[in-house]
Amino acid sequence: MTANDSASRRLHSAAVFLTIFAAILALHGPLLRLPYFWDEAGYYIPAARDLLLTGSVIPHSTPTNAHPPLVMAYLALAWKIFAYAPFVTRTAMLLVAAFSLLGLFRLAQRVANIEVAVASTLCTAVYPVFFVQSSFAQVDLAAAGLTFWALLAYVEDRRWMATLWFSIAVLAKETAILAPLGLVGWECISLIPALAKLTRSGTNGTTRARFTPQSLILLLPAFPLAIWYTYHRLHTGFIFGNPEFFRYNVQATTHPLRILLAFLIRLWQTFGYMNLYLLTISALAAMWLPPQDDNRPRIALRIQFAFLAVAATYIVALSVIGGAVLARYMLPVVPLVIIVFVSTLWRRVRAWKWLVAIVLLGFIAALFINPPYGFSMEDNLAYRDFILLHQRAETFLEARYPTARVLTAWPASGELSQLWLGYVARPMRVIQIENFTVEELMSAAELRPDFDVALVFSTKYDPPRPLIGRWPPWEKIKTRFFGYHRDMPPAAAAQILGGRVVYTESRNGQWIGIIEMDQVQEARIRIEGKVALNRKVR
Repeated sequence: MTANDSASRRLHSAAVFLTIFAAILALHGPLLRLPYFWDEAGYYIPAARDLLLTGSVIPHSTPTNAHPPLVMAYLALAWKIFAYAPFVTRTAMLLVAAFSLLGLFRLAQRVANIEVAVASTLCTAVYPVFFVQSSFAQVDLAAAGLTFWALLAYVEDRRWMATLWFSIAVLAKETAILAPLGLVGWECISLIPALAKLTRSGTNGTTRARFTPQSLILLLPAFPLAIWYTYHRLHTGFIFGNPEFFRYNVQATTHPLRILLAFLIRLWQTFGYMNLYLLTISALAAMWLPPQDDNRPRIALRIQFAFLAVAATYIVALSVIGGAVLARYMLPVVPLVIIVFVSTLWRRVRAWKWLVAIVLLGFIAALFINPPYGFSMEDNLAYRDFILLHQRAETFLEARYPTARVLTAWPASGELSQLWLGYVARPMRVIQIENFTVEELMSAAELRPDFDVALVFSTKYDPPRPLIGRWPPWEKIKTRFFGYHRDMPPAAAAQILGGRVVYTESRNGQWIGIIEMDQVQEARIRIEGKVALNRKVR
């Protein structure tokens, strides 16, 4: 490549980056000032804030999960330069998302062509999980984006550059090590003669699917990860996060039935979740059609197998570890599936652009319409409904009961007690319970009069008309392995706690309510009676 070609390529990449950033910034505009949600408030924002205030890469205001500190350091730097505000945080993360999409665009262009690259980037950008995570202060999207850049270097046979990108990726999130492990595993398997013959050099890329001593370079990203864990061990006394975090994500996930169910869930998240099945079904159906012409080559098989190796490694590994089977953990994989499937449509279907348009409409619909099954509220705009419900209820609570002791669960307990999360103007006293099941509420009722009001809300999305109904054996399995529970609505919670509902609101299948305890109601009546008597005497 000449100097002019290199400069032209950099200029082109800069133009694509600015276009992507401007587009996603406009699309996320109404969301940029929303306060922090769930895991943001529980770990990533406190960890980044601790780094900003104390310079410590290990958080002290929240139990450490041993996640590498790259993203938290990036956020702390953004706050240092601009200001500590949700708008700054979310805009900074959109820059990461734009860089990630640029890496995906370059990767798709390299393994296929410009048309596939544009379509794949559009599909990924509006895929609900990617779209929501684009402005979230979390680490999964950053690790995915760095993995895309590493894979680009890999398919161009620039092993040292791929290793560098993977090394940065593992400092964003430790699970990024799965991608290079998958590639090394694939190159070992490619020694099988039949596979070696099948994946000989083709038309796209220069990577040879053949294990050589140079393949071991891809294992080097394990060293910066090991250095981080050693540092964490020396300063905290444990390696993989606090003991509860390790128990939840590793020790409690090894039951064979749970692994099988998690594996099926991971397959669904990779090929069907949030209307992704529209693209999967279209691509599988297109495989029955012949290529349109010889000028539309497929992605080289060795590259497709490399992508498959990365996907398989993530699916298997994250079926065994990880207490919460969250869709965002699969962000390094789903865009690779999108590239391959879009390329299949481009190669075999004359009206492929119309099919991609349908897929895009399906993704957009999934952003706004909740599916008929339980899902994490961070996977589409349900998280916005959750935040708005909590903002309004907590504003009412703060105005009417400013000195009250509030019984509630996470994340409302953090929203009410930590001002820097952006929900209340002054902290309130909180008594925290796990959730709003019958058992938890009955235990909480025994605490009276230790609390004055209760803030109850839907901690999980429970579809009003579930796809497979409420089958007791399945609910029992979900409760045992995946933390499923059913929250009591405000009226039922008030009966158990011995109070009355003074505020309630619902939005798209979610709800929230405030319950005033009987002793507070009696005190209010006495105070109002004395005020009325004084006025009468005067």
